[in-house]
Amino acid sequence: MKLEQVNLEETECFSSIFIDYIQQKEALKPFYDTFPTVPNFQSLIEKRQLPMSHRTTLVSLLAEQYGPLPHSEAVEFNIHSLTNQKTFTVTTGHQLNIFTGPLYFIYKIVTVINACKQLKAAYPDYHFVPVYWMATEDHDLAEINHFNLFGKKYEWSTAQTGPVGKMKPHSLNELIDSLPEAVPLFEKAYLDHDRLADAVRFYVNELFGDQGLIVVDADHKNLKHLFAPVIKKELFENTSNELVNATSQRLDAAGYKNQAFSREINFFYMENGLRERIVREGEQFKVLNTDKVFSEPEMIELIEKHPEHFSPNVIMRPLYQEVILPNLAYVGGPAEIAYWLQLKDVFDHHEVFFPALMPRVFGLIVNKANEKKVQKLKLSGKQLFQSAHKLKEMYLQKHGENGYELNDERKVMNMVFNRIKSKAEEIDGSLTGFIGAEGAKTFKTLENIAKRLKKAEEQNNETAMSQIDNIKEKLFPGNGLQERHDNFLNFYLNNPGFIPELLEKFDAFSYRFHILHDV
Repeated sequence: MKLEQVNLEETECFSSIFIDYIQQKEALKPFYDTFPTVPNFQSLIEKRQLPMSHRTTLVSLLAEQYGPLPHSEAVEFNIHSLTNQKTFTVTTGHQLNIFTGPLYFIYKIVTVINACKQLKAAYPDYHFVPVYWMATEDHDLAEINHFNLFGKKYEWSTAQTGPVGKMKPHSLNELIDSLPEAVPLFEKAYLDHDRLADAVRFYVNELFGDQGLIVVDADHKNLKHLFAPVIKKELFENTSNELVNATSQRLDAAGYKNQAFSREINFFYMENGLRERIVREGEQFKVLNTDKVFSEPEMIELIEKHPEHFSPNVIMRPLYQEVILPNLAYVGGPAEIAYWLQLKDVFDHHEVFFPALMPRVFGLIVNKANEKKVQKLKLSGKQLFQSAHKLKEMYLQKHGENGYELNDERKVMNMVFNRIKSKAEEIDGSLTGFIGAEGAKTFKTLENIAKRLKKAEEQNNETAMSQIDNIKEKLFPGNGLQERHDNFLNFYLNNPGFIPELLEKFDAFSYRFHILHDV
């Protein structure tokens, strides 16, 4: 595949806060510490520390989670390297979308892997481990229960509720049977494992284990115990809520829309398939939609003895992640970068290291069939992001046999009516209004003629017009980005070398849109 890169701002697909961040605008610098360039990781390495007790707890848990799973030497080495103070992680997080969900999940993983490779080349005395943080505690099934393959939407119907990581995946066999061809990877993942979290760890390890990727499921008592001091402080002091709201107001004043919203308590209560918000009423804590009520002493005891019952929300999850991982950078998309920018003061308050916020790679795959059309129409990567209407206009202006816009004719008519108006003013000034109205009618007629000429040009170039529509429909399904719609199986089934090609071509630190042309 041939790589072409386009500046993100030229695609007009991203929010102002994200574009201003990657352009390192001064207005956003107070909301983060270090921008992720390879040279800037020197200072991150020097500042980043994690207690050895946290490292050993993490390694012990990973050894337990990977115990029954056949895995590569690279994974084994990376797990045990985490006990070394010179080992750091680059992390991305994502939900447990069935069959990997949209393409950008794959791009996130490729980004952390390639980032670690580039950092190792720049800092050979240190070791860098790519990490995928599974969002096993999320309970929004609707966000993960579907994927799009070859133009068809596949959806998992299940009555299960609660944290998705604990859901049983066996009923996915109906979806597996309905696929256009067998995919043994997912058959084994979903039918041989009792929890969705284990199924996802299995297939991610199968796809990326040779690259040393570590999959972390942080839904565990031992890891939550490391986070217990923060949980206690948050439940009794509500500091993050005040800090996030203050930061959000500053961002709003700077003209940026907030991505995440804080609550008085940013934790859920989680137990036996239940995940509900914790609220405080007077001197008691209640779990919404249940009859669970805790006094202050009972809540303190629960935090100390059963921290696994506390599940962080979008505000607290980043903090939890950085407490248990020796992390230098978090890799995310535009929405993730935006809500992390709301959190720096929370990290500072709890004296937790704030990682570099690293945009993931953005990608567009142009397969052979579409590439032939792109080449025939002589479209650049930047032009692909323009609307079909705009592309058609550009094509007709360039390739139409006659200028349908009648620009020269408009100029001539304008000159004629100006001369008529001048003569009329000399003869009878009251006629200028009449002449102006007649001129407007004439220009309206010209406009209608131009539309008819354009339609005729489109008919004369019907093949090209149809190809433009087809390209836009295939590369931007539903007028959205391909990476947010199509599943990776669209490309992997016909090209088993798809992921190695992404690993070869994607530059983790370029922060541009990567277009891969299958030439």
